[in-house]
Amino acid sequence: MRKPAIRLVILLGVISIIGVIAIQVYFFQITFNNEERKLNQKIQVALWEVVEQIYDLNNIEFVGDNPVFQYSSDYFVVNVNDFIDSEILEHYLLKTFEKQNIKLDFEYAIYDCQTDAMLYGRYVNLNDKKEKSSKITLQKHDEFVYYFGIYFPWRNQHILGNINSVYYLSAILIFVILFLAYALIVIMQQRRFSELQKDVVNNLTHEFKTPLSSIALSADVLQEDDITKEPDRIKNYSNIIKSQTKYLLSQVEKTLGMSEIENTNKLNKEQFNLSNHLETLVGNIQWRLEQKNGKINLNIHLHDLKIYADKFHFNNLILNIIDNAIKYNKQEPIITISTKLLKNNVLLKIADNGIGIDEKYQKRIFKKFFRVPTGNVHNVKGFGLGLSYVRDIVKQHKWKLKLESGLNKGTIISIFIPIKRKNGE
Repeated sequence: MRKPAIRLVILLGVISIIGVIAIQVYFFQITFNNEERKLNQKIQVALWEVVEQIYDLNNIEFVGDNPVFQYSSDYFVVNVNDFIDSEILEHYLLKTFEKQNIKLDFEYAIYDCQTDAMLYGRYVNLNDKKEKSSKITLQKHDEFVYYFGIYFPWRNQHILGNINSVYYLSAILIFVILFLAYALIVIMQQRRFSELQKDVVNNLTHEFKTPLSSIALSADVLQEDDITKEPDRIKNYSNIIKSQTKYLLSQVEKTLGMSEIENTNKLNKEQFNLSNHLETLVGNIQWRLEQKNGKINLNIHLHDLKIYADKFHFNNLILNIIDNAIKYNKQEPIITISTKLLKNNVLLKIADNGIGIDEKYQKRIFKKFFRVPTGNVHNVKGFGLGLSYVRDIVKQHKWKLKLESGLNKGTIISIFIPIKRKNGE
């Protein structure tokens, strides 16, 4: 999928998610408002009936406007124009609320004109819920003389409990949102994988094109009729074919080795002398340093120490680190390999004088196929597998890995190898 198409899909997906959330919020608000309005109407009707009953009890005739004043969403003030007995008031409230099917806990207070204060009645529990103390002070109303206030502490919870259908719809919409979000994540991952695949193909092209071209050119030269008269040229081009073939084989071994460790997770461990093994390994790669006028310094004091590891993968681990130290270097490479005993661990340290790694890339440098960005410049060959392979081998051996580096300050890779016997003790 092309980048513009991917961006369009991501944009439409984000807009869809925002739209679904907005619709859900709007629908929830509409439903809540409708339930709130219906509840308010029921409370208004019930309180009107209470006023009428009090008027009938006191044998007075109602005169004036609406006696029920909604002070806030959960607090009502009711004008009764006469003395109110708290027990009678509570009886009327309970009776009327039962008639109107209002199952809401409430607390009430009656205004006392002598003290100019709201005299608290009590909390009436209709739902067997734990009492919820008032969050507000029951306010007075200056326009009335004889009135009471009634507060519904669980009003919002009651409304929310009556809109269960909204919850089911919300669950469905949340599922849709999560699905869309997951789809967007998958699309973005596929885009990254596509870009990664493109980078890998480009790296493969740059990595294999030069040695294959050198081998093909050398083979053409060796097929010339007069080449037998020039033994030096035969030797020279034979060495080119040998070195380039060796390089290609090393890249194939690196890739196959990583594939093997990922697919099997098995190591063929054996016990071997660390210092002797490193000396042999360095001797086999010394020719690469000589091409760059570089050198490898061995600073090994643990001559009799043996470690327990997979020799094949251990070799590739060391060779990958040295290979990076040679490739990522603008001067004559100087590599120092040292060993040190730290309690029950062997510290194997490989230091170089290369270009180093910027701090912002150090956490990503061990990820597969990751290479420090260089724009369109491909002056350093590679697949981005070397350090990823190093990390995997260290992890499989249950060793520890540490990276120290800085831009233009070289790199130090430390490997902490536990000292174990062959039986793993």
